Amino acid sequence: MLNLPVLVLNQNYEPLNLCSKRRAVVLVLNERAQILENGLGMFHSTASNFPIPSVIRLFHLVRRPIPIRRLSRREVFLRDGYTCQYCGLITKNLTLDHVIPRVRGGTHVWDNIVSACSKCNHRKAGRTPKEAGMLLMKETKAPAAHPYAMFFHRPILDEWRKFMPWMAGVPVSSDKAVAAG
Repeated sequence: MLNLPVLVLNQNYEPLNLCSKRRAVVLVLNERAQILENGLGMFHSTASNFPIPSVIRLFHLVRRPIPIRRLSRREVFLRDGYTCQYCGLITKNLTLDHVIPRVRGGTHVWDNIVSACSKCNHRKAGRTPKEAGMLLMKETKAPAAHPYAMFFHRPILDEWRKFMPWMAGVPVSSDKAVAAG
């Protein structure tokens, strides 16, 4: 409970980000945000007790563009579901493979990178999948931009659910936090 993040909502109640409990308390004390949910207990001091927020709402609207998913190992593995795109092995022990090898003019872009187990990556080596006699399980492409992508594959507290439109209809688990996405 001590290191759980706080959900930050925009002025219009749209999920905006996650922050630390300390940052959330500072925003509330500086009158930049209000507490909507208090699911994390109380701060105790000699002068007073202060609720630790689990959800805060900013008083001013923050305009931001829909974030584009950055190309990284983690994002490629998430896109591919931690599955080797050649043999279908599901594992956390994966490598990145360039479909058209970089030594043959392949670029380091979403459409040319897949998750591969070590065995398949070594088997394919510096060849194209066709030359190696291997087939890709699905077409490679960049994941779609999504305004709430930052919350996918993270623990979601039960008291956050009512503020997250994509969680509507998802049953609440018996655990305090569940994975989203």
